[in-house]
Amino acid sequence: MGEAKLPGKTALAKASEEAMVVQTMGGRVHVRWDESARATPHGQLVFFAEFLATAGVFERWVDECPLDYSSPNASSKRDVLGTLLLGILSGSKRYAHIAGIRGDTVAAQALGMSRVVSEDSVRRALGAMELPDSDPWMRNALMHSVRAALDRPWVLDMDATIKPLYGHQEGAEVGYNPHKPGRPSHVLHTFWIGNLRLVLDAVLTSGKQHTSGHGKAALKRLLDELGDRAPALVRGDCGYGNEDMIDVCEQRGLAYLLRLRKTANVKRLIERLFRRDDWRGASEATQGWQTIEDEIRLSGWSKARRVVVLRRRMKHDIALRAKRDDGQLVLALPHDSVEDNAQLWEYTVLVTNAEYDITAIGQLYRDRCDCENGFDELKNQWGWGGFTTKDMHRSQITARAVALVYNWWSWYVRAANPTARREALTSRPLLLAAVGRATSHADQTTLYLTPMHAEAGLIKSMIANVHAAIRYVRTAAEQLPKVDRWATLLRYICRKIVGQTALPTPPPALPG
Repeated sequence: MGEAKLPGKTALAKASEEAMVVQTMGGRVHVRWDESARATPHGQLVFFAEFLATAGVFERWVDECPLDYSSPNASSKRDVLGTLLLGILSGSKRYAHIAGIRGDTVAAQALGMSRVVSEDSVRRALGAMELPDSDPWMRNALMHSVRAALDRPWVLDMDATIKPLYGHQEGAEVGYNPHKPGRPSHVLHTFWIGNLRLVLDAVLTSGKQHTSGHGKAALKRLLDELGDRAPALVRGDCGYGNEDMIDVCEQRGLAYLLRLRKTANVKRLIERLFRRDDWRGASEATQGWQTIEDEIRLSGWSKARRVVVLRRRMKHDIALRAKRDDGQLVLALPHDSVEDNAQLWEYTVLVTNAEYDITAIGQLYRDRCDCENGFDELKNQWGWGGFTTKDMHRSQITARAVALVYNWWSWYVRAANPTARREALTSRPLLLAAVGRATSHADQTTLYLTPMHAEAGLIKSMIANVHAAIRYVRTAAEQLPKVDRWATLLRYICRKIVGQTALPTPPPALPG
């Protein structure tokens, strides 16, 4: 039996022009390919593009980009950065995913691009930027995206997240990796605006540089750049409760709230304090935590500092699991390990110079956990888990580019819905996804949107909120032509946000 011959190119082209009859479970469907039509799956991108155009932040990002090609056939800066923005915004986590938006001419027109370039062009363009030029460019863009909103008391949160790697990348070293032990990784030292969950900066380091000391230089540089917009409080977990980080805050006269590791000296402090009877009682406001304060000077510290200790009773319905030397798990239930009259406590030790009542310190520190939600969103819903190249230079640029687009989108979503914050998992289907078909006639482009979301009415009301913010900025710009539109826009959004200021209402200060 001879082999079946594949149809030639002419036959395939002819077949593509003819209608295909598809038998579906809902009946017969006639299908035709239409490659000439201009359509997009992200039809609502035009509203986000208007938001960026009104504030001028995308233009500023493109103009300050240090990319410089000498070839006349090279891609323009706008096309490269616009493609990267579209890839990040559409949920891409790898450069290869950019191929999925190559045919989106409607989105390209909305951003003023001539075309969507390939993923290879984006990679080569990022590699063509020199580190001394690209680093301040991206840091300035991130700072500009949030600085105007820091005219009120706010909290600076510090934390680091692990980015596992699966290839041969520069800086891929085996260090602290709680989720994938033994897996090479990078570390992202990140600085957040508390409560608003916005990124001030993100510094990429090798897998072994996960301790707070490797983020100290970035913190000092960030505080210097903030100038008179310095935070009212610097907050961090146990990795930051050391002399180096405390000294940075004290030299600048900043309040700090940092957690201490449970070292031998800290445990001796706990043993001594547990015998005291002046613990502040637990209440519903403190979520069951009792508090007490004291001073401690740890080894390596230059002086004694104020500490606040929190403790809370643990229920007896617990189980202790341990692994023996032979690898077998041992389970100890309460009746095996704890006396009936024994009390189990969990405790936390915080070092601070903040003049807040100690009953409010616990909640102020627990609010820091919100930045963990930001890490989860950026790694799982945006591109922080990907966009990896063999060199760390491009990985650093894309990490900050993802954070920048994330900040822009976060402000846009808050303009659309000021009463609550929505993650990308819900905000993209609401405010980005819609089938859009563009037609042009007499130099006028008309975009027909077909929302696929069930809440079409909610979408229209949210877009109306965005247009109200844009009208406000344009009116202010007409009256004051030199007004900073982005700053005006952020101040307008901050006024509309209900109960979500950068820093909660400060608790009462200690008397005297």
